[in-house]
Amino acid sequence: MTTITIPRGFVVVPRAEYEELRARPPVREFTPTKADLAALARMRKNRAAGKLIPFDVLKRDLASRC
Repeated sequence: MTTITIPRGFVVVPRAEYEELRARPPVREFTPTKADLAALARMRKNRAAGKLIPFDVLKRDLASRC
């Protein structure tokens, strides 16, 4: 049996699946708008101040309102 060592960060994919992935059109990158960047800055400021609510707490609070 042949042993193959794969460097970290590489993935083994069947050739047919690889060819299918290569045939797909490239995915456009997301370019944030000024509003997106401002919202992100607000979120980071709120996170630093400890003003964020954990998702599980938010889900529980929303479920209790129904």
